[in-house]
Amino acid sequence: MTVDERLTLEQGLLLALLAVDTVLFALLELFFLPLRAGVVPVPVTVLVGAVTTPWLVWTTAKLVRPALSWVPLAVWVLVVFGVGMLGPGGDLVLIQDWRALLLLGASALPGAMVLGGGPGRAMGRRPGRG
Repeated sequence: MTVDERLTLEQGLLLALLAVDTVLFALLELFFLPLRAGVVPVPVTVLVGAVTTPWLVWTTAKLVRPALSWVPLAVWVLVVFGVGMLGPGGDLVLIQDWRALLLLGASALPGAMVLGGGPGRAMGRRPGRG
């Protein structure tokens, strides 16, 4: 497959569906991040992001095209920062404490590792073979 090959209709629709799923997951993670049980913060959406973001990147690489697997990660980052900083009515939705950093790290880092082939690529190397 060359870089110049165009996406088929099915691949384009699947990529669009995965991008919409990414937007929905990012909004869910962002809006439910301040969730509390009484006075205790319960950032359960961090776990959702840690599972769904790498899964969306992997699914895009597997079902659409590996060269386009960056799309869900880029969409997730744009939605989280865009809506988080310039939220509805100009409100700041991305809370300014440790939970926001945890969400960014637990979602974007595993997604980037899947995108780059992180642990799987490193495990395939033998010692001394750069």
